[in-house]
Amino acid sequence: MSEKPQADKKGEKNPWSHTIHLPQTEFPMRAELAKREPQIIEYWRRENIYRRLQDARQDAPTFILHDGPPYANGNFHVGHALNKILKDIINKIHLIQGKRVPFVPGWDCHGLPIELAVLKKLANKKDGSDKDPIRIRKACREYATEFIRVQAEDQSRFGVFWDDSQARQLKADNQKDYSSFYYTMSPDYEAAILEVFAELHAQNLIYKGKRPVLWCPVTATAHAEAEVEYAQHTSPSIYVAFPETTGTNRAVVIWTTTPWTLPANLAVCFHPEFQYAQYATEAGNLVIAEGLEENFFQHTGLSFTAKTLLSHDEVASFKVNHPFLNRESKVIFGDHVTLEAGTGIVHTAPGHGQDDYVVGLKYGLEPFSPVDHRGRYTDEFPLMQGVNVFEANDKIIELLQQKKALLKASQITHQYPHSWRSHSPLIFRATPQWFLKIDPLRDRARRAVNETTWIPAWGKNRFEGTIENRPDWCLSRQRYWGVPIPAFRCQSCGETHINAQSLQHIISLVRQHGIEVWFDRPAADLLPQGSRCQSCGATEFEKESDILDVWFDSGVSWYAVLKKYADLALPADLYLEGSDQHRGWFQSSIWPSLALENKAPYRQVLTHGYVLDDKGRAMSKSLGNVISPVQDVIPKYGADVLRLWVSSEDYRTDNKIGFSMLERLSDSYRKIRNTFRYLLGNLNDGKAAVDIGASEINQEIDLWALHELAELEKQVRKAYEKYEFHQVYHKMLHFCTVTLSNQYFEIIRDRLYCDGSPETGLNTPRRRSALKTLSILLDALPVMIAPILSFTAEEIGRLL
Repeated sequence: MSEKPQADKKGEKNPWSHTIHLPQTEFPMRAELAKREPQIIEYWRRENIYRRLQDARQDAPTFILHDGPPYANGNFHVGHALNKILKDIINKIHLIQGKRVPFVPGWDCHGLPIELAVLKKLANKKDGSDKDPIRIRKACREYATEFIRVQAEDQSRFGVFWDDSQARQLKADNQKDYSSFYYTMSPDYEAAILEVFAELHAQNLIYKGKRPVLWCPVTATAHAEAEVEYAQHTSPSIYVAFPETTGTNRAVVIWTTTPWTLPANLAVCFHPEFQYAQYATEAGNLVIAEGLEENFFQHTGLSFTAKTLLSHDEVASFKVNHPFLNRESKVIFGDHVTLEAGTGIVHTAPGHGQDDYVVGLKYGLEPFSPVDHRGRYTDEFPLMQGVNVFEANDKIIELLQQKKALLKASQITHQYPHSWRSHSPLIFRATPQWFLKIDPLRDRARRAVNETTWIPAWGKNRFEGTIENRPDWCLSRQRYWGVPIPAFRCQSCGETHINAQSLQHIISLVRQHGIEVWFDRPAADLLPQGSRCQSCGATEFEKESDILDVWFDSGVSWYAVLKKYADLALPADLYLEGSDQHRGWFQSSIWPSLALENKAPYRQVLTHGYVLDDKGRAMSKSLGNVISPVQDVIPKYGADVLRLWVSSEDYRTDNKIGFSMLERLSDSYRKIRNTFRYLLGNLNDGKAAVDIGASEINQEIDLWALHELAELEKQVRKAYEKYEFHQVYHKMLHFCTVTLSNQYFEIIRDRLYCDGSPETGLNTPRRRSALKTLSILLDALPVMIAPILSFTAEEIGRLL
């Protein structure tokens, strides 16, 4: 019998109701997660559950997942949700294992995205405030503060377990440091940034020099490697003849896709081991690498009638003229020259390329760059002064034609570096910048990579590739909103003034008054009394105007947070971010840590993929496929369904999300929820089997169910340990829907509902065996699912 006998007459009590056990529970079938979850969050806050757990485990082993700071800029998108929920699942796994798990989330507050958003707002006021550094910085601070509060609320709404009381009440005019979160514009954090800079300077790892950096003419600032995105770009493709100075009919041929860099050409670079040859053609005697002969003549349409091999000494003796300027282009040799394309001879402008700069150093070539901060030629190239370099390409080609130096011009579409913020093409431009030396740290980095566990394992190779050829880190940015580079310039001789005494003096002032002291006070007030220029002895200085790269800010979080917060320690057990952070935060964190601590700041590094729509496309407003976790998903499905999506995907690859997928996951959630409802109902919310001993389990099918549970526990534990949450999802769903609902529950339903009589008692041995089995299932399953379905597990726990 599985249905309750119906009353003979409407409203009349069924006379058989006392003979049957039907499930009764306060755990509703309709989850109404969007309504119940905020109530659970308020309960966690009111009872201070997170802090009480930490305090109760002071002597327990500690697990530290160090949170990489997202920008305090806008609501969290679905990529943030994936990241934050993954972190929370891992933290809760370790909590369940009995560890103390202090989680201190962070926010990145400085940098270009926030400044550009603020400048746009201020420009609309038309009162000049977008030109006032003090007002810009004040507005940036207010903007970042607002979105720390917004994102703190978002993070809690995802079900992330942390103490959010301080972050949600942060005020822009009450800047101070907090124990439950960190933000890079707090007083102590900004002082910590300068402390690390000072220690690196003391190790002679910081220097100022003129060398080429990736530069955005639109935003007029240098870019770090992590701020670069690659996109399709159409460029000119030209072959150019550099004639010999001796008046012979011979020319060295180069190939370039950046004609605008030719005014800065100082050399032509050959490979020391390639075979070069002179070809007699209708355009004269042309010199190229023999290995590119077929490619060259096919692309240019030229032909040759004679070929003469050249020795290394012959090539080294060449004297070559610039194709349209009255100066020599030096013949040099470099190992970076390849036979992949072109002519095997590289046009070399040390002011516009990293390889060019490096080889130029060997030959004493200056990093000449006649281009200003907006990408326009300066008076160092008067022929086209004021012309934008990208607009100059056609003009340069015309000039080459006039000089009869152009052999062939066409176009090429290729991957080209763009600014991640302005999405415009970048240029290499040599300007005086501040750098962190990488070469002295490279061997340490190789060792640290091998000492770190990478999840997934291919992350190791990817990270190794990013460190092998990385140039020195350009630390300076030409913006307002950030931590200033604490250096000065002598007004008499122009030399840079920076030393241990000046750095420590500024750090003490920042600790007392905050970073705005740099902008509020004149240089004389920021230097120790009696400061003199080390070059000329003068006493008048002006402040540097550049700020530090925002990646340096977040890259020293191990120092500002892990080393200085009482609950934390260095190194962290885990860093977890998107796979793009192999070039970003994982990089910017390791170099200062290697220099100051001689080790990486992490033991394990876990990466996840990007979030795509259900058709595999990147989300964008133009496609109309953006899904907001806070506005679109949670109000309809609840955070637990969002968390179920995170667990259902193999995060190591790119992750798809769409409303049809969420509907299927919502259905899966209902099946899991109804399994718990069945357990709670038959146990009267978990209390019916309290007095039943495990020895009373006497039915084979009950023992089979417990065997299946034990196997599930092994599999789930193993999957959690390997951070393979999609395995947990699939195994739990199968166990709830097939093993229990379709099999075990069907088999035991009759004895659960009908065993016994009023005379003999309703709890027969067979029924007690089933109840105890259900009780064991109810003890185990919520714990297994709690890291993922945290709100549902809390809801169940309150009924037990």
